Amino acid sequence: MNEDKMLEFEELENEATHVDHSYTADDIQVLEGLEAVRLRPGMYIGSTSARGLHHLVWEIVDNGIDEALAGYADEINVIIEEGNVICVIDNGRGMPVGVHEKTGISAVETIMTVLHAGGKFGGGAYKVSGGLHGVGASVVNALSQWLEVTVYQNGNVYNVRFENGGNTVSPLKIIGKTDKTGTMVRFKADPEIFKETTIYDFDTLNNRLRQLAFLNKDIKLTIEDQRENQNKKAEYKYEGGIIEYVNYLNRGKKLIGEKVIYVGGKQNDIFAEVALQYNDGYQSNIYSFCNNIHTHEGGFHEDGFRMALTRAINNYGKENNLLKKDETLSQDDVKEGLVAIISVKHPDPQYEGQTKTKLGNSEVRKIVSNIAGEQIKTFFLENPADAKAIVEKCIIASKARIAAKKAREMTRRKSALDGINALPGKLVDCSSKDASECEIFIVEGDSAGGSAKQGRNAKTQAILPLRGKILNVEKARTHRIFENAEIRSMITAFGCGIQEDVDLNKLRYHKIVIMTDADVDGSHICTLMLTFLYRFMKPVIENGYVYIAQPPLYKIQKGKKIAYAYKEQEMDQLREEFKDGYKVQRYKGLGEMDAEQLWETTMDPANRILKRVNIEDAMEADDVFSMLMGEDVEPRRDFIQANAVYAKLDF
Repeated sequence: MNEDKMLEFEELENEATHVDHSYTADDIQVLEGLEAVRLRPGMYIGSTSARGLHHLVWEIVDNGIDEALAGYADEINVIIEEGNVICVIDNGRGMPVGVHEKTGISAVETIMTVLHAGGKFGGGAYKVSGGLHGVGASVVNALSQWLEVTVYQNGNVYNVRFENGGNTVSPLKIIGKTDKTGTMVRFKADPEIFKETTIYDFDTLNNRLRQLAFLNKDIKLTIEDQRENQNKKAEYKYEGGIIEYVNYLNRGKKLIGEKVIYVGGKQNDIFAEVALQYNDGYQSNIYSFCNNIHTHEGGFHEDGFRMALTRAINNYGKENNLLKKDETLSQDDVKEGLVAIISVKHPDPQYEGQTKTKLGNSEVRKIVSNIAGEQIKTFFLENPADAKAIVEKCIIASKARIAAKKAREMTRRKSALDGINALPGKLVDCSSKDASECEIFIVEGDSAGGSAKQGRNAKTQAILPLRGKILNVEKARTHRIFENAEIRSMITAFGCGIQEDVDLNKLRYHKIVIMTDADVDGSHICTLMLTFLYRFMKPVIENGYVYIAQPPLYKIQKGKKIAYAYKEQEMDQLREEFKDGYKVQRYKGLGEMDAEQLWETTMDPANRILKRVNIEDAMEADDVFSMLMGEDVEPRRDFIQANAVYAKLDF
């Protein structure tokens, strides 16, 4: 901390500790209505970033889903209008329009302006609801520049408009006649709240609506983008529900067994259903939901399913002499290659965990276990060929797990946790031991590694050169992954452990920078690296420690004047700026740069361009990694063709 900052800090500290403050009833601030939401929006929607912006849409869509779950709606339409106005229409009963007894205003206005006002608090309107706190619609109103509600009910069209964070412009009034029922909500997010962005991403909305359609069979969900030059539409309705969800996630994969196993039932007003199928891969994709909320931290519904599946496979294997009497498969053995969707509808869900997405209702474990256990057993008896193939797959996984355990123990013994001498020999480490300022550059090849070693800041920058392309972990068993020298070097150098043992407190570098050539091979190596990190060190990505370096494509020089272009558009601008008499060098790889050039363009914090890797949607990331690194060529080709236009880095 420099001297000026130190003095400033001391002044603030003195001000905070030595000024007398009164603390009386007059000092207690009472926030009226929706003021609290605008003051602390993160408490209600998580953040005011792009994620929070899209959360506004889900709050309104969830109200339509609740109507559908109650049996009164079967279609929900989402429209992105010009100016990033959102319109959500459902064909349910319509929000109640009568005067609310306690508030003295219409029920519509009450729902939209009073926190914790809704049909989810024991009034009988909704037995099952995705919303937790009854704050959804009012929060959207509070965080909008303006919002309009149009209700189609009783043969009339009712309308009310709110502005500037939920202030009623005029009370609810009849504006026409109709023969339909339902609700339309239109709103414009407030740019004063969402300072980062107010632009909606079609793919983000589209993916979630597809997911909701899978989870709620027979409900039709549509999305339309009416913004200029967009003209995108999609429509989803899945009569097979989560069975079709499993088919979707398993597309392009070689399947074990012909049928998706579906089980479902209701006990104590709790409905549970599971769809599952195995493929010949090595990763498991188990996704659980409660009232359409993705419980990505799991919970008792997931525990109950895992117990039931493991028990059913063990019992079938022993009863049919596929397993030895003293041989028992573990939960880890039976999850390899498994794709499963677990969905429960609960009248009173309780959530816990770091992000409140872990189902905490203990009674659900037994209910799911009972429903799944009996019905999976029945499926195995009726489909012996599928059952045998599944058991044999799990037995092979068990043997591979034992081999992987040995390889993993070897990796642990050689890890950086055993001391500095255990670090890989090719690692050129930095001298600082403060992880928050340390960076490690993962570089392909000796030539690039040599330039990076010479050009780096030796105090804070470490270099780990890799030999060629690392193992594709999507296509390899775990023991082969741990035996791979390049992967072991990374595990050891990072020092934080892998899979369930990841401890971010032991991560030795708070920037893991993938630095590859700006060509197809470099992109492939980068994808392989990201696949490994995603599958084995996901918290490292989730917490923002992984970056991709962007080396320049061109160097342009005229006399002593030198400039670098990182994109083709920049090169066009530089050509205009330099006019004529300049020289251009096209960098085909990092190895073509000397140490000074590599430092100046790609490693110097003052000049470089890094892109942080984020995982906004783990399920979509899973799907993309499986598709990009899997066996099936067709979906990979389609993806590349569809996304080639977006293949750019915006920093």
